[in-house]
Amino acid sequence: MTQKLELPDLAANLIAGARDNEQVEICVSRNRSTTVKAYSGQVESVRSGLSEAAGIRVVVDGRQGFASAGSLDHQVLNQLLDEARENLNFAEPDPYQGIAAPDGVVPPNLDLSDPTILQITEDQRSTVAIELEQRCLDSDPRVKSVRSAAWSDGWGEFALASTSGISVYSEGGSCSVGVQPLAVDGDETQIGYAGDAARRTDLLDLDRVVTEAVEGATGMLGATKPESKQLTVVFEPSVAAAFLGTIAGALTGDRVIKGRSPFADRLGEKIASSELVLFDDPTNIESLGADNHDGEGLATRKNTLIDAGVLSGFLHNSYTARRAGAQSTGSAVRGPRSTPGVGIHALCVAPGTGDRNDLFAQIGSGVFVRGVNGLHSGVNPVSGDFSVGAYGQHIKDGVLGAPFREATIASTLQRMLLDVVAIGGDFEFLPSGSGVASMAIADVALSGT
Repeated sequence: MTQKLELPDLAANLIAGARDNEQVEICVSRNRSTTVKAYSGQVESVRSGLSEAAGIRVVVDGRQGFASAGSLDHQVLNQLLDEARENLNFAEPDPYQGIAAPDGVVPPNLDLSDPTILQITEDQRSTVAIELEQRCLDSDPRVKSVRSAAWSDGWGEFALASTSGISVYSEGGSCSVGVQPLAVDGDETQIGYAGDAARRTDLLDLDRVVTEAVEGATGMLGATKPESKQLTVVFEPSVAAAFLGTIAGALTGDRVIKGRSPFADRLGEKIASSELVLFDDPTNIESLGADNHDGEGLATRKNTLIDAGVLSGFLHNSYTARRAGAQSTGSAVRGPRSTPGVGIHALCVAPGTGDRNDLFAQIGSGVFVRGVNGLHSGVNPVSGDFSVGAYGQHIKDGVLGAPFREATIASTLQRMLLDVVAIGGDFEFLPSGSGVASMAIADVALSGT
């Protein structure tokens, strides 16, 4: 029986088979995950999965061939290399195509592999999921049921090697919880949601999850359509993260090169309020998006995108950097089943001062947006125009008031950036890896009745 090789050895063995005229990059991964859901005080379902994957890129004379498979079997991997070579015949030559080369940047050397995730038992998973459901039911008599209460955890390994001399390996895991309580008042039912994720079980904040989920459901009871007007909106951190993520997506090299970014030709210009500092920082271990290397094996680094309102940089992988005449920012993202793209690892905004109530007091009147619907379909990535559904609470005389729903907020990404009037001090890292705070935006169109 053939001994099961460690991932770095698998990648190295395949690289050894590269021909003299080839640039070759190999990435391989193993992952396992478990999700437990509770309902009516019992475990409703347990779902576990194990997966393996491999991807091979071969570049010859500017042509790229790629092949992938959901197996790390030795025979499959050897066939995969041959398949990638065959796919070269179908590729158009591109003078910028090639694998990444070491650039001398030192990785942050983060320890992301806390083994306690591997020691979680089935009983522990079930206990937390059932507890989440029961605590929501006990917290408020208007919470009549819980649609979903879930625990998830996972562990993954990733290795990459290339003929340019790159050889990296990473492993790590995380756990998460999420709950959806249903609040009822007469014929009206509202649903809330909250979740949390961390690299260790003891870092999960169940108290906050229960409180936010229940308040999200009960706080929307009696909500009505708001009056249509121009006003100041305050985005809850997760909503701010969604909009800022859309903006950061327009600051990636591929979008800029293709002319699909409203900010393509504005490097060095003031595009936002001086209040805004936006950066991608995968070197911060507090973020679940933190990593030592990007998807091409280059060291991660902090990249500032907007500095006091000024557009200061774009995100690049090695390919878009060559096309743009720039340097890679260590922003390649990929899995073994795909070629490298460009993306965000750990998007963060520099927080302001004061808590959320201070922010409400500062703006006086407006609305607090707790959630939005249809963000991806409601934003034009080229023009920057957006119109999305929204719900939340009114702000009157500096304090939260009655809830609203079935509203639409509209503006442009460009205008929104310039209209940032304040950023809260309530900074937090979200399960997505983003680090954000509440954000107040002036002159947004709110449409309701």
